Amino acid sequence: MMIKTVAELNAAREQAKELIALRVGADKVDGKVRKNVMVCGGTGCTSSGSPALVDVLNKELAARGIADEIKVVCPGCFGLCALGPIMIVYPEGTFYSMVTPENIPTIVEQHLIGGTPVEELEYHEQSGDHHVASSLFETRFYEKQNRVALRNCGLIDPENIDEYIARDGYQALAKALLEMDPDSVIQTVLDSGLRGRGGGGFPTGLKWKFACSKRGEVKKYVACNADEGDPGAFMDRSILEGDPHALIEAMAIAGYAIGADEGFVYVRAEYPIAIQRLQIAIDQAREAGLLGKNLFGTDFSFDIELRLGAGAFVCGEETALMTSIEGHRGEPRPRPPFPAVKGLFGKPTVLNNVETYANIAQIILNGADWFTGMGTEKSKGTKVFALGGKITNTGLVEVPMGTTLREVVEEIGGGVPNGKKFKAAQTGGPSGGCIPADLIDTPIDYDNLLAIGSMMGSGGLIVMDEDNCMVDIAKFFLEFTVDESCGKCTPCRVGTRRLLELLDKIISGNGEMEDLDRMEELCNYIKSASLCGLGQTAPNPVISTLRYFKDEYIAHIVDKKCPAGVCKKLVQFVIDPEKCIGCGKCAKNCPAECITRTDYTAPGHKLASFAIDTKKCVKCGACIDNCKFAAIYKN
Repeated sequence: MMIKTVAELNAAREQAKELIALRVGADKVDGKVRKNVMVCGGTGCTSSGSPALVDVLNKELAARGIADEIKVVCPGCFGLCALGPIMIVYPEGTFYSMVTPENIPTIVEQHLIGGTPVEELEYHEQSGDHHVASSLFETRFYEKQNRVALRNCGLIDPENIDEYIARDGYQALAKALLEMDPDSVIQTVLDSGLRGRGGGGFPTGLKWKFACSKRGEVKKYVACNADEGDPGAFMDRSILEGDPHALIEAMAIAGYAIGADEGFVYVRAEYPIAIQRLQIAIDQAREAGLLGKNLFGTDFSFDIELRLGAGAFVCGEETALMTSIEGHRGEPRPRPPFPAVKGLFGKPTVLNNVETYANIAQIILNGADWFTGMGTEKSKGTKVFALGGKITNTGLVEVPMGTTLREVVEEIGGGVPNGKKFKAAQTGGPSGGCIPADLIDTPIDYDNLLAIGSMMGSGGLIVMDEDNCMVDIAKFFLEFTVDESCGKCTPCRVGTRRLLELLDKIISGNGEMEDLDRMEELCNYIKSASLCGLGQTAPNPVISTLRYFKDEYIAHIVDKKCPAGVCKKLVQFVIDPEKCIGCGKCAKNCPAECITRTDYTAPGHKLASFAIDTKKCVKCGACIDNCKFAAIYKN
């Protein structure tokens, strides 16, 4: 299939609509296929065993002689990652969760042949006092979402360009090339208010405008940051796995806007599914004439290459990323000059992340006003978050900018499980900060998060409950930054390590009140003097926890206690003799052999009990895990 004109693209779209008709509620579906079975092919469900489901399903369908009636598709992430493997059956939209290979014969026999969904395997959402079976898009998890960047994820086959075309794929590229001049494209992106979704929030259209001068005279590049190194972040990976053509189309539009004919996608090698699907998509786009020479019969040519990163967090910083693409050690460069002036190979370069590009085609197709109708005054559109930590619904969500943290945590995320209280949320990964419970009604956008000492980042959102120690959380993120520092500048290389040493001192029970002042001074120095964004934002987790949870630092220093019972050197395990029944399970399972039998005299009774030698205790928690009577507690 070679597409050279809009007429050919439209014809391909009409022909391809049949492929996705059952999933989008078409009134009439021709052909033999009467059901689509979507088995999640994202990394989360793949790691839970979805490929095995597909193998068993295909064998069952073949054995029953209905393989030509049931179309099996492996789309990208549906969003509810903790419920994988996930299977959706269309046109009903029946949502099966945590499916095993043993469940497949029952689903085939009862549902695909008999027409009756297997109720015991359906996802049951808690609603008031009743359990209600819901289709995926009727769950509370999806109720407040507005999927723009994720519009095709979980809906189309990412390895079939025809299914992307059926969803208006490459229409935006055709519109840009044939109906708009490059400056109009840039103005549309400017007017939309789209800001970079990679962390900094710089206006995307402004970045493109800086790079557009001297079109046709100077070699230029378009680049994509698909490195995504933040712990707990998987938004870009999911878009690459579920809708890779959205990135390809957007990069081609960016190339047309600034006058570039070549693009690079920098993706970490730890994303094998994303890499495979992106390469398939690039090959398909070339074969269809949607990448390469003279797109849609114009004089505009554009192509894309992949570059694999080795997992260095610093290569998420734009200048370090470009240095790595050039074949050098990934280290940042001083700015200015900025990449829009001097980027890849010393040429003007536009660099955005995957999620930013995923919005471009929809903005071109629907117009700037459509996009500005979502979000807040200064933060337009939607934002994708990877929701994790102490939360009921772990997964991927996309909400309008300005949605409150409470809505995300309690309504979409289902709240904190096990009756625990929400304590804080960490946004922005190692570069972000912790938002305390009393700020849970903060609308999430770029400026609000910066005002309270956090940042949007790429979109990781980690929820913490009362069992989390905020000093330990600060240490966790700082340890990551220390390990990932490239070492090029002294403030980051040495300063973060000295800061970590002070945290270690406090957590071990040797801290002094003066250490808090030292930490604040060191944080300010690192922020102001580091070369790149990694070092400049590295102290943020420490700064925000000192700001909102200073009482926990003081408890570690003055009382020599960890209020959350997390920091081992400040915790003692104690057996309550009044609750202990003397079964001895704790002693039998103690690897340090520090629990011995003793006698406890109650009024009128002498009872067998046990006690812990705190000097020998390694604080592994095995005793608490094996006590069925809640007789052991942390002090």
